[in-house]
Amino acid sequence: MSTAQNLKSELQILQGTLGSQVQKSSTLEQLDDIRHNALGKKGQLTQILKGLGNVSPDERKEIGALANSLKDEILALIDKREKELGEQYYASLTETEWIDTTIPPAPFPRSFYAGERAGHLHPVTLVQRRLEQIFTSMGFSVLDGPEVESDFYNFEALNFTEDHPAREMQDTFYTENGNLLRTHTSPVQVRAMQKLEAPFRVVVPGRVFRYEELDASHEHTFNQMEGMVIDRNVSVSHLLHLMQTLLAEIFERHVEVRLRPGYFPFVEPGFELDMQCLICGGDGCPVCKKTGWVEVLPCGLVHPNVIRAGGLDPAEFQGAAFGLGLTRLAMLKYGIEDIRHLQNAKVEFIEQFN
Repeated sequence: MSTAQNLKSELQILQGTLGSQVQKSSTLEQLDDIRHNALGKKGQLTQILKGLGNVSPDERKEIGALANSLKDEILALIDKREKELGEQYYASLTETEWIDTTIPPAPFPRSFYAGERAGHLHPVTLVQRRLEQIFTSMGFSVLDGPEVESDFYNFEALNFTEDHPAREMQDTFYTENGNLLRTHTSPVQVRAMQKLEAPFRVVVPGRVFRYEELDASHEHTFNQMEGMVIDRNVSVSHLLHLMQTLLAEIFERHVEVRLRPGYFPFVEPGFELDMQCLICGGDGCPVCKKTGWVEVLPCGLVHPNVIRAGGLDPAEFQGAAFGLGLTRLAMLKYGIEDIRHLQNAKVEFIEQFN
């Protein structure tokens, strides 16, 4: 028998063998194995066709045509069998995976559900929602702003000049294109003045980011709420009354506070409002750094340069601004001793808060 006849015979035998294997296959994995072993780069068909170099050009053309026909036939058989197996699988589901919809479902734990009715809201979310209720009851609107800010809104428009030493007070995450992750929610002060018609009252809750060394009271990602009042006659007495009302509402009890001068480029004058630590009652602990007091509320009257950056005339409008640390307020309200608990993924921690 000549070489060409041998090759034709081998192709015919392979054709019959593969056709039988395809029909007997019972899984998609078996079909993949057949396709790979027979038609792959190192498969049986390739091994047979290595003998084409020993036949004449005319015979090579004839055998090549037979090989292509065999390949097309086997692929068609495999596709057909795949469809048959798929139909058999889905038909079997009615027997193997049927569901009796009349049976009541098994109860899920409360933590499975999302939402206010059945789930567990994060303590920072609870504090934020309570603050929003308090402020909206006093005529404030709730605004939002971008977490990735420009240098203009985060620093320049808030009276941080390019060489201002106060820029070093906030360790900042910068992006490659020159933007940054906002270090406070104060940029929305300027955005609000640019877009809203004065007078107005707004609060802005949201996440902020700083390059911090982590400890019991510092995190690189935390939550703040910025507040701002713009009107024609705003004084420090208005600001203090607003802050005292706020703290009494959020903690639902009398809270000891102290006010000390503080420097912030975007307010003049500026103040630091501290409250007695509710974790230790003023005795000293890691949260208050053993001082008995926790800084929670920087505030002051809006600097005229910031009002100008917002497009308003400081001779006509004045403003009061304050910044609330939502994360620290949540720690104080719920007795959380370490800020790092708020960023972990432990369901057991969240389940404590209803």
